[in-house]
Amino acid sequence: MKRSEILEAARRCVCGEREQDYGTPENNFETIGLLWGVYLRAAHPEIRLPINGITAKDAGAMMALLKVARIATGSSPDSFVDLAGYVACA
Repeated sequence: MKRSEILEAARRCVCGEREQDYGTPENNFETIGLLWGVYLRAAHPEIRLPINGITAKDAGAMMALLKVARIATGSSPDSFVDLAGYVACA
């Protein structure tokens, strides 16, 4: 895919109908951050993470890192589209 195609596909994803299905990315990332924080507090009490220690921005950035890891081990155009979308939302 060309970079313009990747960006257009990501724009359709983050500015399209998904918000109707899943709510805003900001609210979704906030929920993800809260759930990850609860998990990390339970699994690693030595970290002493505050309840809301993982912000929506953190969650978006870490979702982007997940896509980077997938790209590093074998990429598909979808991974680049998803990465652009996560970064835009973060």
